[in-house]
Order: sequence, then C-alpha cells, then structure tokens
Amino acid sequence: MDDDDCPLDRQKLGHMSWGLLHTMAAYYPKNPSRDDQEDMLAFIQLLAKFYPCPICARHFQQEIRALPPDVSSQVGLVNWFCTVHNRVNKRLGKPLFDCSKVWQRWKYGWDDGSCNY
Repeated sequence: MDDDDCPLDRQKLGHMSWGLLHTMAAYYPKNPSRDDQEDMLAFIQLLAKFYPCPICARHFQQEIRALPPDVSSQVGLVNWFCTVHNRVNKRLGKPLFDCSKVWQRWKYGWDDGSCNY
C-alpha cells in the first residue's frame, strides 16, 4: 500500500499545513478590509483550536498568545507566518527558513524558472 493512501502522520500534516498557510498569506489582500482581517484572525484561531494534532494545536495556541497574528496587511501576515514557522522549526531542531525568500517560495517561483509548470 502506498503512503498516500494512509492518514497523514504529524510530519506530513505539518508540512502540508505550513504550505497551505504560507500560500494563503502570499495571496492575502495587500490592504485587507476590516472583514478580511477579522476573518483571517478567526481562521487562525479556529485552526489552532481544531488542528488534528493535539500537541501541535497547543503549541500553535501558545505561539499565537506569545506573538499575536499580524493580519493588518499581506506583508504583515506573510512575515508573521514565516516568523512563527521559524520559531516552531527552532523548537523542533529543524533548519530556519530565510524569510526574504517567502515570495519566491510561496507565490512567484524562483528566478531560474524551476517552478514553471
């Protein structure tokens, strides 16, 4: 049986979740309306509440309390997710991501054309 036919383990769930969150942030409005800001904040809080890995959910809730989400702009949200992701990576002993490369990684692709499908 292929691993793709099995439930996600914590590592795969985390990897896929971060991909979704970084991509959502990259496509978040540059100047979000008050409703957009409230909705994104609610999304983040609900994700932290219902995330299917209980220990991860608790850690994410702690991160939100320690560093409240910046939903005021696209750049603010992109930087917030990158910062929080790096805090998680540091805690887990994983390499940190260079936040100056967020736009290439999650929205526009690399200059060498390697992401042109």
